Amino acid sequence: MNLAGAFTGEVSANMLKDVGAQYIIIGHSERRTYHKESDEVIAEKFAVLKEAGLTPVLCIGETEAENEAGQTEEVCARQIDAVLKTLGAPAMKDTVIAYEPVWAIGTGKSATPAQAQAVHKFIRDHIAKHDADVAAGIIIQYGGSVNDKNAAELFAQPDIDGALVGGASLKADAFAVIVKAAAAAKKA
Repeated sequence: MNLAGAFTGEVSANMLKDVGAQYIIIGHSERRTYHKESDEVIAEKFAVLKEAGLTPVLCIGETEAENEAGQTEEVCARQIDAVLKTLGAPAMKDTVIAYEPVWAIGTGKSATPAQAQAVHKFIRDHIAKHDADVAAGIIIQYGGSVNDKNAAELFAQPDIDGALVGGASLKADAFAVIVKAAAAAKKA
């Protein structure tokens, strides 16, 4: 991703801004896997988005094998550290992190609210080691088979600030329940 220029087949940050986009998803597991986007490339995209005045939605998360090997925190820290080491903690201000365990995306499996909360707390605490104010203000969303049945309980967790909803967003009735659960959690 570049601010502008002749990059046939690519979308620049300025193009996204011109069409009114504000939040830009980067680091999604599909891009990491199918397009071989490294943590360093994602950090570069993060920098370009910030420079353009757009809000990065940084997706992080572990595979099923990494989860089973107890590497969830290590993987999430590595993915966040690519941005922290490149740009520093202040760059994380006014951004969104989406914890999306790869093993839960589109599988119907979801982390339990307690599991998701534990990882979200780890993420916030990890950023707080660099800048407590940034950590307190950052939005950390959960994504990974969020649906109308689990949304309210996920949103009730203290470090889960919302959800990055995939397949359930295509089902109007289910998505309406998720939106209402998010609104109720925000008021609480």
